[in-house]
Amino acid sequence: MDPTQRQLERSIGNGRLFLARGDLTRFPAEALVNAANSALAGGGGVDGALHRAGGPRIMAECRELIARIGRLEPGAAVATTAGTLPARYLIHTVGPVYRDGTRGEPAVLASAYRSSLGVAEELGLGSVAFPSISTGVYGYPLEAAAEVALPVLLQYLAENGRSVRRVGLVLFSDDAFDCYERVLRRLEASVEARAGD
Repeated sequence: MDPTQRQLERSIGNGRLFLARGDLTRFPAEALVNAANSALAGGGGVDGALHRAGGPRIMAECRELIARIGRLEPGAAVATTAGTLPARYLIHTVGPVYRDGTRGEPAVLASAYRSSLGVAEELGLGSVAFPSISTGVYGYPLEAAAEVALPVLLQYLAENGRSVRRVGLVLFSDDAFDCYERVLRRLEASVEARAGD
């Protein structure tokens, strides 16, 4: 079975932004991003799925990292090898637990995306595939999360001189894909309207 069931791409600067409906554990990219917890202990949702699909080597590296750093703060990111996943690296980032949107959640979520891209840049990678960070058990509303994630990714791609040229999100459901596509089209319309002024 094809790991993507629906996909769209946009050229942004020298890079490409993609949205895909599919299975992140089977998506081919140089780095996959894991929506992790602060203990890098695996868990449910995309975190558990990536650990199961990638095998025990990922957890062993996570334990070594936590032994050194103590915990991964929300908004930060670190990389491990990807085990048996179709990627070179698995980048672990911790998104915010959503309370009401007024406690710094958007800034922490933006930092999770930016930090992950920074790690990919340091590793000299060309492509990164994200899940929709914090929209599972951490409770971030999907549309609000898309309104944070997409501008970060678009801004990153619009800047020149980066090694990461293909960036996007692999979304687990049609509803999530439709939501991100809707937000992307709204952002594009806003840019076009400003360009016409």
